Order: sequence, then structure tokens, then C-alpha cells
Amino acid sequence: MELYETEEQQIAALKKWWSNNNNSVISGLIAGIIVIGGWNFWQNYKKDTSLKASALYEELLTAVGEKEPESVESVEKIAERIDKQYASTPYAVYGKLFDAKVKTEAGDLDAAKQVLQSVLAETSGAMKNVARIRLLQLMLATGEYEQGLQMIAEVDQASNQAFDGYYEELTGDFYVALGRNGEARTAYRNALQAGQVSPLLQYKIDDLTAPQLIETVTETEVEIEPSTETETPQQ
Repeated sequence: MELYETEEQQIAALKKWWSNNNNSVISGLIAGIIVIGGWNFWQNYKKDTSLKASALYEELLTAVGEKEPESVESVEKIAERIDKQYASTPYAVYGKLFDAKVKTEAGDLDAAKQVLQSVLAETSGAMKNVARIRLLQLMLATGEYEQGLQMIAEVDQASNQAFDGYYEELTGDFYVALGRNGEARTAYRNALQAGQVSPLLQYKIDDLTAPQLIETVTETEVEIEPSTETETPQQ
């Protein structure tokens, strides 16, 4: 480090350093202020956005709970508002799922499918699986059995293991609808092994297993020849 003999020399050296570096120092300070200010603004914006989206979501839940015919339209409008204004928040997906739910309960299955398909196209992770499972349930209700099996076959099982049980049980349901009971039994048992705890799963397995046992017993039953009656000797 260079040593200065007098205070005047130190001041002169500082002036020289400032003259050579003032632009970069000022630029760095400005950049720091912008970064800090921008971060704070972004955090406040996200908080404000989340609060507004949450308030709209509360309105949607109220509309869902009313169970009136006009509530379907109300839920749809609120869900659309959340999606347009707060698409970056989780409330947008939740709103669409509730929109599909009330449409299903009102019997408008085609409209419910369209909503769920839009969720599938726009989301990933757990919520995408939730939307897909609900869509598959609607496809089962509307007789789209082969299409449902194809959709399940296209699921990346490696990255969706937490939902294996649901997909296996639905696979069994589609096979039952197609009359392919042997494949249905296998799918149901796979669902059981995957940890699926659906209250109806064991009943479905038992319902398919009982006729199989009856058939097996019938096929292996030994026929008993009718006994001949002993003639009473004539007196």
C-alpha cells in the first residue's frame, strides 16, 4: 500500500481515485438501488395480487356452496375473472376445478370436460393429475372407454407414482365397462398394491372374484351318477 507523508497528499490521492472511478461507483449504487427497489416492489405486488385473488376465490366458494341453478353461471364467471386477472396464482387452477365440478353436478359433462382439458394443457405436477383423473371419471361416465385407457397409457408413470393407485383403479373401471373382467381384476389388484385406499376398491375385486370362483367350481365339479334303486324282492 502506498504511504503518504502529508494529509494534503492523501486528499490529492483520493481526488485522483474519485476522478478515475466515480462513474462506476455511481452506476453501482444506482444499480443496487434499482435491484433492491425492484425486489421490494415485486414482493409487494405478489402479496397484493395474492390477496385480491384470494378474495375472489372466497366469492367463488360461496357461490359453489349455494347449490342454486344460477350458481353455475356465477362460479363460471368468477373462475374466468380469476384466470384472466390472476393466472399466475394457484387460485386460477382451483377456480377451474370448481367450475368443472359445478358443471358436472348440473349435468353439463361436455362443458366440464372442456374446462378440465384446459387445466391439463396449462398446468403440471399434482394439479395436472387431479384434473386428468377427474376428466377420466367423466369419460367413464360418457362411455369413452377406449379413449380413457389410451389417456392412462400415455401418463408418465415414473414421474406420477403418487397417483398410480388412482390410475390403476380407473383402468379397472374401464375394463369392467368393456367386459374385460380378467384385466380389470389385475388392474384393481395393482391399485391395491400401489396403496390405493378407495372404499369401493375391495368391493370391486370381490365382485369380480366371486363369479370366477363359481365358474371354477362348476368346471371342476365331479358329476355324481344317479344311484339305482334296489328292487324289492317279490314275495
